[in-house]
Amino acid sequence: MKRQRWIGTGVAVLLLAGALVGCGGTGAEGEAGDTSGAAGSNLPASPTSPTSDPPDAESQAGAAAYTPVTLDNYGREVTVTARPTQVLTLGPNATELFVALGLTDYVIGNSLDNHSRGALPEYEEAYARIPELTYGSATREAVVTSGADFIYGIDWEFGSEGLNVEELERLGMSVYMNSAATLEQMYGEIRDLGRIFAIEAEAEAFIADQDARLAAVQERVASSDPVDVLVYDSGGEGVFTAGGTNFESLLIGYAGGRNVFDDITDKQWTTVSYEEVLKRDPDVIVIHDYDAPSLAQKIADIKSHPALSELEAVRNERFVAISLESVLPGGRMAYAVETLAAGFHPDVSP
Repeated sequence: MKRQRWIGTGVAVLLLAGALVGCGGTGAEGEAGDTSGAAGSNLPASPTSPTSDPPDAESQAGAAAYTPVTLDNYGREVTVTARPTQVLTLGPNATELFVALGLTDYVIGNSLDNHSRGALPEYEEAYARIPELTYGSATREAVVTSGADFIYGIDWEFGSEGLNVEELERLGMSVYMNSAATLEQMYGEIRDLGRIFAIEAEAEAFIADQDARLAAVQERVASSDPVDVLVYDSGGEGVFTAGGTNFESLLIGYAGGRNVFDDITDKQWTTVSYEEVLKRDPDVIVIHDYDAPSLAQKIADIKSHPALSELEAVRNERFVAISLESVLPGGRMAYAVETLAAGFHPDVSP
């Protein structure tokens, strides 16, 4: 992980045709889970290179009837004048959401698969059809030569150390940033994608399914005392963990837990000392699983650490592993909460 651009050692953009951009991002200290900047592109080298079959008469007619939409993307106005057909999804959470909404065929490239442990089983086949723009963070060269007209990406991919939104707009790419910190904001992003791609009914159906599953988990854990949770993304000089405004803290709460560092509200990701972790004495440790270090290595590091090994949670091996993309804002809200609740409250899980 890039962690001071992400995680201690080490860890998202949408191009919309002929439009504007919107951004919101709450600004993280870094990105979780980025261990590599490797970036080989499998996309065409030129925007003029074909990436998909030409639209049929029906889709052309639909494009002609498209009603432009203007959206508020966390304080930035984004206007889309035609349905995008060449989309980049920056981040596995962004890519899988497009698959879940039935938008796979619009995506010409994705990034940050180094943060992924693979798509959920129901999305594997469709996800595998999407070309990889870059394995790690999207590079400027790969994006500007992709031929994309719309980018949907996680916010840490933009800014002083990432892609320049203004430049992308000048090149004809509309950018919508994925920056949700609440369920309502994530549902808002899904509804916006529904408007942009004229799939409002599909978007609402997806949201309704998430809501129902989340409510079912909350009902199961309602009678259990919340457990204190440490998020362990990586180690090093301290523990790289999630702050209180991080989307993951929200998911932990829905699963019947409490982030022991929820009082840190000025950063979504931060490094805390081992001494402070000992003081807060978590009941459970949530460990992020991505390419490197491996999950097994992280557990071994925790068990052998002179301070962390003193925690009762470590002695009792109260570890809950979850893939990093599952706790990023996206389409895995219910899946993540179900997974976390099963680890926090195994006695009440189905």
